Amino acid sequence: MIRNYFKTAFRNLWRNKAFSIINIVGLSVGLACCMLIFLYTMDEVSYDRFHKNAENIYHLVANFKKPDGHVDKISSTGDVPGPSFKRQLPEIVDFMRIQSNTFTLKRGTEVFDQPVLLVDSNFFSVFTFPPVQGNTQNALNDPHSAVISEELAEKYFGKQNPIGKTLDLKVDDKFQPFKVTAVIRKSPQNSSIKIQMLLPKKTNQADTHWLNFFQNTFIVVKPGTNIKKLDAKINKVFMTDAASQLKEEADKYGFKDKVSYGLQPLLGMHTDTDYPADNGLSDASNPTYTYILTGIALFIMAIACINFVNLTVARSLKRAKEIGIRKVVGGQRRQLIMQFLGESFILSFIAFVLAIALVVLVLPFFNTLANKALAFSYLLSFKLVFGYIAIFLLTGLLAGFYPALVLSGFNPVQSLYNRNQYAGKNYLAKGLVILQFTLATFLIISTITIYSQFNYLMHFDLGYNDKNVVSITSFGLDKTKLPVFKTELSKDPNVLSVTADQGGRWGTMAHINNGQQMMFDMKHIDEDYLPLFQVPMVKGRNFSKAMVSDSVNSVLVNEEFAKQAGWKNPIGQVVDFFYNKKKYTVVGVVKDYHFLSLTEKMSPILFTMRPDIQWGNIFVKISDKNKSESLNRIQKEFKSEFPFIPYQYKFKDAEIAEQYDKEAKWKQIITFGASLTIFISCIGLFGLATLSAEKRKKEIGIRKVLGASVEGIVRKLSTDFAILVLISAAISIPFAIWAMHKWLDNYPYRIDLVAYAWIFVGAAVFVLFIALITVSSQAIKAAVANPVNSLRSE
Repeated sequence: MIRNYFKTAFRNLWRNKAFSIINIVGLSVGLACCMLIFLYTMDEVSYDRFHKNAENIYHLVANFKKPDGHVDKISSTGDVPGPSFKRQLPEIVDFMRIQSNTFTLKRGTEVFDQPVLLVDSNFFSVFTFPPVQGNTQNALNDPHSAVISEELAEKYFGKQNPIGKTLDLKVDDKFQPFKVTAVIRKSPQNSSIKIQMLLPKKTNQADTHWLNFFQNTFIVVKPGTNIKKLDAKINKVFMTDAASQLKEEADKYGFKDKVSYGLQPLLGMHTDTDYPADNGLSDASNPTYTYILTGIALFIMAIACINFVNLTVARSLKRAKEIGIRKVVGGQRRQLIMQFLGESFILSFIAFVLAIALVVLVLPFFNTLANKALAFSYLLSFKLVFGYIAIFLLTGLLAGFYPALVLSGFNPVQSLYNRNQYAGKNYLAKGLVILQFTLATFLIISTITIYSQFNYLMHFDLGYNDKNVVSITSFGLDKTKLPVFKTELSKDPNVLSVTADQGGRWGTMAHINNGQQMMFDMKHIDEDYLPLFQVPMVKGRNFSKAMVSDSVNSVLVNEEFAKQAGWKNPIGQVVDFFYNKKKYTVVGVVKDYHFLSLTEKMSPILFTMRPDIQWGNIFVKISDKNKSESLNRIQKEFKSEFPFIPYQYKFKDAEIAEQYDKEAKWKQIITFGASLTIFISCIGLFGLATLSAEKRKKEIGIRKVLGASVEGIVRKLSTDFAILVLISAAISIPFAIWAMHKWLDNYPYRIDLVAYAWIFVGAAVFVLFIALITVSSQAIKAAVANPVNSLRSE
């Protein structure tokens, strides 16, 4: 009996190749998407679980509640909290601090920028990073010891044993040797701490200030500790020990924030969007992206299953006599259900095998899209294999159960005379088609909106000209050597201008208007900075070499600064840096320009020419001619003036584009999802149109005999499907408007959906156009057929 089921199933699949291929392709793509999302989600939830004591490790975070109720969340702390809390709270077993830095490393005549993590010596007793060579237990006890990753060992030492060898790192303007005491394995993909080199942290014993925030602090608690109660105890210790410092900050600087500490679980850190992953932590993830990816995968899977159900039920017209004969010779409904479910599982199994092949094929592309490094070996984990088997069984059951019930319920007499009226108005099939195209239209609207927003950001007027500007980032450049560097480059006619700033983003505060406190960004520049980027002055003047006092007493502000300060006439206003007893006079107002990503609002900026601040960025504007020669000249002069500083450059416009990598990737992901959705929907629609034309073959023949034109018949057959697609558009548009409004709320500078109403109309027209092309091919074929062939049996 079972053998007969299999034989019949394969015979039906082979006889109806087109519909079998449609179902198999649709299901395999849907299953492949689900498998990839399983991989992605498993990687997301597995972050940091490899640490042996992960459940008892917590990240110390801080909250600043402003007088207006706004709360700033900070993931950093200073030197004081860790040891203070451990000393006074018995629930805390240990603490460990991490601070990121970059050192200049010298190997022979070459120099490199080497990322480093400065950590407490007990790092390996808190976190689990297995050694490849050496012993990690006491590896960081010596102040001049270093632990490196196996990739770094290969980079600097090749095949040699690095243990006991030294690396020269620049500390306080001098190269000092650090001895390699251990080599550890490459940090796992699912680790929030990515290690290249560890150096022992030098604790500043003089630092007793609670309100310093520059590193990450982790604490280890006793198993079973009540975290809520411990959280309250931590803040009680803080309020007691820091009371005098908080009062001093309030009296001296007008500090009114309410500060509190909190405990963030290590295992929840990766997907916590409240606290930034910095100062040695990386790979923070927004769980919204997981939800979006999961949603797309479920959309595609649902559409594939809808195709299966619709095509199987519609195709039953051809199998009516087979079902009738089976029932006449004694076949029971249970047996028929088993037969059709068996066919469903066979087809699902073929799709499942094909899906695995698809996953292997597209995994590198998916890694690029999702910014992951997932390997095929991840597919073989027990949890994933169990999940895939569950998906296979669920797909086979869901896709085959309803068709099996419908087909097995046919009346044998009516089946043998082709009089089954099972289709009727067929509300279920129509409803499923509407659902398919609702999802497809939603994704197309999302795709066009994301494209439009991305193009809006990329073509937004930033307020400055970054064309042909070479950006050289190297912190700690000798300020006295920049004039020589400028002079040498000025000899090249293709070098138009050279300037510099301090690098990075500096935020600070000062008093304005006789005591009003203001927060703002601060940029240290020279007199050529604004002219190079063609940023105009709105009022007053730019810095000048001729004005010696500019580097001591003068500042520039942007329009936003003047606006927030409430200055109608900013020139001559005083900015008081009360904490270091320095006062500066505003001599010019700079037109607003966007030095940050457009995901952030315009910030108030103050510009200085302070001589004590070192340069971090050098900018060189070159002409369009002989770019390669100009770049070679810049590199040569840089290495001549700064021989122990690594030379790295980018074009400024490329740096700006990198700020929107996330948007670019999501544009690709949504486009890919929308394309798959449309493809699967259309192949399903093609199958339904084929079966619909076949079912209505005699009706079409009668219409032609009575004088109906080919055009009229095509219109009649296409209209039914067109109405379903238009209903889909009407349902999807309100949901798409709501979802896109929510997404665009993340951007202070965004497109206006009212002005972009064409997106919704265009998406509906596009889906309708694709659907009509898909349907019309079968409609035309049916309309031009000879009516004699369809009516001769009547």
